[in-house]
Amino acid sequence: MGSQAEAVARRYDAVVTDRRRRRSRRKPAASRLGWRPRNPLSPTGILRGGFLGPDRADVRQSLAALAISAVASIVAGLTLASRREQFAALPGLLLFIPAAIALRGNVFGPFGSRLSTSIQTGTFSWSVRPDSVLGQNLIAVLINSMSAGVGLAVFAEIFARTLSDTGVSPIGFMDFIVVSVLGGLLASIVVLGVALGLTVASVRFGWDLDNVTAPMVTAASDVITLPALLLSALLVGQGLTTNLIAGGAIGLALLGLGLLARSSLDRAKRIVLESLPVLIAAGVLSLIAGTAIEAAEEQLSWVLLVLLPGYLGSAGALGGILANRLSTKVHLGLIEPSFIPRGQARSDMAFTLALAAPIFVFLVLLAEGTALAFDGDSPGFVGLVAVVLSAGLVATIFVLAVAYYGTLTVVRFGLDPDNLGIPIVTAALDVVGALTLIAAVTVWGVT
Repeated sequence: MGSQAEAVARRYDAVVTDRRRRRSRRKPAASRLGWRPRNPLSPTGILRGGFLGPDRADVRQSLAALAISAVASIVAGLTLASRREQFAALPGLLLFIPAAIALRGNVFGPFGSRLSTSIQTGTFSWSVRPDSVLGQNLIAVLINSMSAGVGLAVFAEIFARTLSDTGVSPIGFMDFIVVSVLGGLLASIVVLGVALGLTVASVRFGWDLDNVTAPMVTAASDVITLPALLLSALLVGQGLTTNLIAGGAIGLALLGLGLLARSSLDRAKRIVLESLPVLIAAGVLSLIAGTAIEAAEEQLSWVLLVLLPGYLGSAGALGGILANRLSTKVHLGLIEPSFIPRGQARSDMAFTLALAAPIFVFLVLLAEGTALAFDGDSPGFVGLVAVVLSAGLVATIFVLAVAYYGTLTVVRFGLDPDNLGIPIVTAALDVVGALTLIAAVTVWGVT
């Protein structure tokens, strides 16, 4: 076992060395002179590359991916703000939105994390045979997407029933099935393409998938999931047509689970067995966040609705980056479990925290610019910065703890952190993120 771990670590070192050699053929002048930051855990040290931590290319990759995710989230936010009338006509749909968007990230974020680990350990190949690494991953994400979509619809119906206490009649169970499964499959095709494209780029250009998967999958999920859900919502309330589509979706999900259970695809079985319960639990927590958002809808101004997907997505992407990096290093034996983070774990956590402030400020700039361009209501730049930075930093600190201790807990129980890291972070973040944003709006008196 020891020799196998050493061989894996050597392959990892070779991959990282090759990646860094291709990133830059010539070292910066400061490096040639032997200069190093005095404190590698200071913001300067983190962003320049401190001991046992990310180098500058990691920072560039993560910031670029997070910036793209923020821009994409504004598109989703504009769609959300411009469809208020449609949400009013379909009660219960708004509480479903955070869970539906998060589900795409929870399915395809771990997909990218597993591919990253296989690339860095030298076991990845482009074969799509059902028994190959990639083939089994593709089967698992398809089954997870459909099955979790059905489970999410069940709980969405339960949560939507709370709306009936206010005299509002929510859409029905079959309607939620159609929106969740059909809209989810439409979005999954695009997000899968993005995830595979990132894998190609990582192999071709020496990118680290751990740095870019979570933000880019979040970006794709933000852009495509909301329009896909709204498109599938056209089939809501269509009587027999709605029931037939919903019944077919449930049947396909059950058939996929049954065929997988009878197959010899052990890797795919493990992915589904470990992931599916967590995906549904994460969806339930996201529905709680959606319920809080729906209840506070009147309190949120136009610009805050525009900013909402980006706020949740950016915090989740930061947690996803950390979860992916920790997962890969756990597989390689580079992180020793300890109550107080140390070594590479501590450096990666500090690195993630250092990324938070610039990304949240950038998100506010985008939202305020959008408000000016579309003549939307806004409390102003200062008010938005106060709300988003205070809420975002609290949420990010919470996410750091969840990502680190969640990874250690998963490993302790013999489970694969690649399968569970991002869903655990997202599950906790959606609730905490929504509550911190609403709390910050109240504390700062911003509407």
